[in-house]
Amino acid sequence: MKPLKSIIASVAMGFAVTMTAMPAAAQTPPNMLVIANRIDDVTTLDPAQSFEFAGGDASRNLYSRLVNFDPSDLGAGYKPDLAESWDVSEDGKTITFHMRAGVKFQSGNPVTAKDAEFSLRRAIILNKTPAFILTQFGFTADNVADTIKATDDMTLVITTDKRFATSFVLNSLTATIGGIVDMKTVMGHEADGDMGNEWLRTNTAGSGPYSLGSWKPNESLTLVAFEDYYGGAPAMKRVVVRHIQESATQRLLLEKGDIDIARNLNPDDVAGLAGAEGVAIDSELRGRLMYISMNQKNEALSNPKVVEAIKYLIDYEGMANSFLNGQYKVHQAFLPRTFLGEISDTPYSLNIEKAKALLAEAGYPDGFEVGLFVREAQERIEIATSIQNTFAQAGIKASITVGTGKQILGVYRAREHDIYVGAWGPDYPDPNTNAGTFAYNPDNSDEAQATGLLAWRNAWAIPEMSNDTLAAVVEADRAKRASMYEAIQREHQKVSPFAIMFQKVEQNGRRSNVKGFSMGGAITGAAYWKVTK
Repeated sequence: MKPLKSIIASVAMGFAVTMTAMPAAAQTPPNMLVIANRIDDVTTLDPAQSFEFAGGDASRNLYSRLVNFDPSDLGAGYKPDLAESWDVSEDGKTITFHMRAGVKFQSGNPVTAKDAEFSLRRAIILNKTPAFILTQFGFTADNVADTIKATDDMTLVITTDKRFATSFVLNSLTATIGGIVDMKTVMGHEADGDMGNEWLRTNTAGSGPYSLGSWKPNESLTLVAFEDYYGGAPAMKRVVVRHIQESATQRLLLEKGDIDIARNLNPDDVAGLAGAEGVAIDSELRGRLMYISMNQKNEALSNPKVVEAIKYLIDYEGMANSFLNGQYKVHQAFLPRTFLGEISDTPYSLNIEKAKALLAEAGYPDGFEVGLFVREAQERIEIATSIQNTFAQAGIKASITVGTGKQILGVYRAREHDIYVGAWGPDYPDPNTNAGTFAYNPDNSDEAQATGLLAWRNAWAIPEMSNDTLAAVVEADRAKRASMYEAIQREHQKVSPFAIMFQKVEQNGRRSNVKGFSMGGAITGAAYWKVTK
């Protein structure tokens, strides 16, 4: 496949970090939080469509959900949010939510069960990328009138197509797509039957602790405190997330006090900040995985021997111990550490001779040409460059195509890549969050447009593994369910066109006067509303 040179730049070697001269600035105001982060992946702010890392962080602060996580107590799991309590039927298929009284949207409209009904139905009817998080429970555009309904202003009843673990259903509702929108406001901006989708791309209609001030793509995102937030008005009256691509620039801004938090520091800049006056470093194991995936539409990459060879052409330990030091741990399974069913198996390591032998068996003794597609982020380009170098030692000539997050994701979701170099984070703290995308693909046709499923994005047809994944998701016995995921992952490691490489340890630089910032752990997005200075 040819790179899309008309929209993205192609590079064959490493990534040169450019420093931008920054003007002197005063300390940030005491009631304002300024964050440096890469936000070029944000494509929409509609919770029914948003499915990117930075977009997930924004949504966590803009929208409340039926259930959610307390950023100061993530270990306790999901807790009541807009739903104050819930009941489960004897057959386990029906959950009745009782709404919290007195909650308002940022418009001033009351939050009701009708809004929750509308929001969940809307997400399923629109059928955007993350819709599978809800449709996996049997909800369809044709049946939502019967399966998701508000019986009065304070009661919402949802009925799944089979018995699932209640924790699985509730955990799924903590995903971005579970954000509850203001029905009156959204439908007041409907255009051509889109249920407000285009308007919500650049506007918000939530009841979360913040509302949208402004969004300038690839530049900044500004959130404004919602003074009537039911959980209490945030101390930070304004949050500004600046798109700062380079780690060195983020470090400089943090040292000068022009920003409060730097979220994309590389290990060298983290080390350089050690002992810096007024700066602290926070480390937290996150659920994000770094992986490469091979498009099965590519003839060479669809050969199992080639796939296996490529898994031996990655210098996992070398990268983890050099430019990724302290920020990624070698991890080769699709469930992150801390998730039910996690495994620690690492069957692959750099082995050039073994890879050469496998390529020869596959009929490619002299290698072949292939493209690596990667987002314009320093550590990802360094990973791609390392892979390019080890590929070359076995005769595989790899070109690297670099673009913004939006551009590269567009190529990936269209199944137009060769090898994608990227990251994946869980949407909710249940093993199916990753099993249901890495190991599930019920319809491999182009027409399926199952862009939320990574197996589909890579044109990997897996009817048997898909059935195994479905069986695991309805297993009620926790220990048995864990063992099922362990088995699926071990098979996935052997046969899948995915080489999972690392799990992220996020290291943020923070001005020491900033307290209460939560990265979200391995299970959710960042939270700003409990931050103080």
